[in-house]
Amino acid sequence: MEAEYVRSVYHTRDLPPPRLTEIAVAGRSNVGKSSLLNRLTGRRHLAKTSATPGKTRCLNYFLIHPDSARDFYIVDLPGYGYAKVSKEMREDWDRLLSAYLEEATRPSGLIALFDSRREATATDSEWLAWLGQWGRPYLVVLTKCDKLTNNERAKSLLRWRRAMESGGPEPVMFSAMTSEGKDKIWQWIDRVRKSRAHN
Repeated sequence: MEAEYVRSVYHTRDLPPPRLTEIAVAGRSNVGKSSLLNRLTGRRHLAKTSATPGKTRCLNYFLIHPDSARDFYIVDLPGYGYAKVSKEMREDWDRLLSAYLEEATRPSGLIALFDSRREATATDSEWLAWLGQWGRPYLVVLTKCDKLTNNERAKSLLRWRRAMESGGPEPVMFSAMTSEGKDKIWQWIDRVRKSRAHN
């Protein structure tokens, strides 16, 4: 699969024309968003990973060229809950995210990442509640599942199902180390893209 970084967006005026499907990826700053993007596309260095979480401070657009299918964007959103930045910068991020996610024409769907080893924080619960009311397709992905025993995995799935008070699709366990969950995520992305094409 071909994939390439296109642009970083700091202001909504710099968003590309909404001609292609956009799949957003969101999560806490240390949840493994870059690792997921690299594993999904098979490109080890497409999205830069950092030893210091919270480096993504804008919307990063990646153009994906699937085999025998129309191009689409994956949009990496700024992480939340970790970055040590000023209150003003955090408010700027919130405004950018709100403006982007509430646009009528984008994104077509959102992949919400959570660490499978952790309990849902208040901020995580707010995200899940908001997604339940958003009215567009979303998928909860539980990262770093390779670090769990079978018993811990079962408990994690139950814990996050309970946190999803508004329902939603079954969470997907994902590992950037083993590729577990990769096919399920791609199947979901394909459904979202086909649904958008028919609307």
